[in-house]
Amino acid sequence: MTSEAESNQRSELNVRVIPNASRDEIIGWHAGALKVKVATQPELGKANKAVCALLAKHLRLPKRAITVVRGGTTQMKQLEIIGVNSEALKRIL
Repeated sequence: MTSEAESNQRSELNVRVIPNASRDEIIGWHAGALKVKVATQPELGKANKAVCALLAKHLRLPKRAITVVRGGTTQMKQLEIIGVNSEALKRIL
């Protein structure tokens, strides 16, 4: 069971992932989703791990705080982020 304070520190984020890019980078907001480029290939979840690691580094959170909830095999993903609320997330990104 999660406490109220812990549930306030959870947020969901829609992300559009572009794999096989020249480098890992956060592009910005586009059509209601955060656009992210990663250099890894979209095979065996490698791109998903790279996206989670990039966002974790940018948000100064542990990698385990970011998980893919939907879209594991598509470019459009929904991520759950533990440790930051929605308002703070949009302000940081």
